[in-house]
Amino acid sequence: MYQYDRFDHQMVRERVAQFRGQVARRLNGELTEDEFKPLRLRNGVYLQLHAYMLRVAIPYGLLASRQLRKLAHIARRYDKGYGHFSTRQNIQYNWPRLDEVPDILAELAEVEMHTIQTSGNCIRNTTADHLAGVAVDEIEDPRPYCELVRQWSTFHPEFNWLPRKFKIAISGGAQDRAALAYHDIGLRLVKNDAGEIGFEVMVGGGLGRTPMIAKTIREFLPKQHLLSYLEAILRVYNMLGRRDNIFKARIKILVHEHGIEKIRELVEADWEATRDGALALRDEDIAGFKAFFAPPPYETLPANDSGLAQQLESDPAFARWHGNAVIAHRVPGYAAVDISLKTGVQAPGDVTDDQMDAIADLADRYSFGQIRVNHRQNLLFADVRQSDLHALWQALVDLDLATPNNGKLTDIISCPGMDFCSLATARSIPVALDLQRRFEDLDHLYDLGDLTLNISGCINACAHHHAGNIGILGVNKKGEELYQLLLGGSSRNDASIGAITGPGFAPDAIVGAVEDVLAVYLERREGPEETFLEVYRRLGDQPFKERLYG
Repeated sequence: MYQYDRFDHQMVRERVAQFRGQVARRLNGELTEDEFKPLRLRNGVYLQLHAYMLRVAIPYGLLASRQLRKLAHIARRYDKGYGHFSTRQNIQYNWPRLDEVPDILAELAEVEMHTIQTSGNCIRNTTADHLAGVAVDEIEDPRPYCELVRQWSTFHPEFNWLPRKFKIAISGGAQDRAALAYHDIGLRLVKNDAGEIGFEVMVGGGLGRTPMIAKTIREFLPKQHLLSYLEAILRVYNMLGRRDNIFKARIKILVHEHGIEKIRELVEADWEATRDGALALRDEDIAGFKAFFAPPPYETLPANDSGLAQQLESDPAFARWHGNAVIAHRVPGYAAVDISLKTGVQAPGDVTDDQMDAIADLADRYSFGQIRVNHRQNLLFADVRQSDLHALWQALVDLDLATPNNGKLTDIISCPGMDFCSLATARSIPVALDLQRRFEDLDHLYDLGDLTLNISGCINACAHHHAGNIGILGVNKKGEELYQLLLGGSSRNDASIGAITGPGFAPDAIVGAVEDVLAVYLERREGPEETFLEVYRRLGDQPFKERLYG
């Protein structure tokens, strides 16, 4: 993984010192809250309902074990003993004291981490496919390009005060596991007819109150032009993006109002003037970044471990977990392992300090000391020997982290909702926990098959409720919490926006409404292989509405 050089270290140390002074001035009254707000947001500090919240960047979701131990220490020392992993592959702390935030930043700097540009109207943390480098369907590892984008975008003087926040995701697999279509810019590594590898560039995706799917602005972009083309897109957005209305400030609105053809014309014109300038990447530049992500020292192993086969046959609980959590690996004898943070006990995406320490130890023992954060608020070990899978599973059972529900109904994406967030209009965590408890029977869960369910506590859609096969949006109507139900969303290659079924449901009725939707699905599917999304797209919403509303 990428290691800081002396410039990185100096930059982060200076940023910590600057923010320490800013916090001191806020606490002694020299700065008002309005004056302090843009400064704290630039350092990942939000003011929530009950306390400040601190968001820590995890570039492209990759953590070293020493970094995870530091995150555990921060949770223990400065928070209430846990952290919350987000859909942006970051981690958030809900209870830090403002006067201690500079100390937290200093501790993060010790392990090459920071909170820079995790908030504010800037280019946010670049995300990636959590299976980068190991996926069997991968064309090329996207992480070197994520790091290139990170270095290019950090403190970029021209794009430090954009009309609105800006999010970029990169994927190298045939299957989209990074929700590219819902990003301001989505980059997919592809091959052209000549066998050259470059990028399909998508622009204008996003969720919130106006969900939109990104449109392809360029079918094939040679790799050497990645940064210059991104800069052309950002420059057009920075010049033309709305600054008079926060709800119309995202690039998705610009693309919608002008049309993709006009935006393409403007971007291409800007790019033609700069494409061969200082941002043009040489082969040696790309090779240098790839060197940071060289494969670990894999052993030569048989493709199928005989001991594993015996364990699967003799231990049904292990076999069930293996069938759900273990993912094929491109190197023979290895596997990737999903670690579910959806246990029905803690809020989705939450992990305790002790669990983080234990996961770091397991990563050292079983996965070359690295951990990944995925888009669905879970963790992943990317490089586990097949012969170690049973021992790893037993260790995860002891940590209550072996719930075999990855990709199933109870693998819920949830925002903090009104329990923490000052923007929320309804609670989301209690609904998520109720659903997980109602559907904890694994036989029923597996009968439902692959199915995504996302819950947001307000229209800002931090939990991507529009992109869930089943989405739930908490709203407030005349002081009463209600939950709207959406059906048919997807964040994969077949990206689609879920449609609202009708009037919202009371808190004590929303779980029953989900049960009604699932009953229709089970009754009307044409065999166990037909997924919920396939049934919905075949039937439309009418059968579901009839069951829900009569």
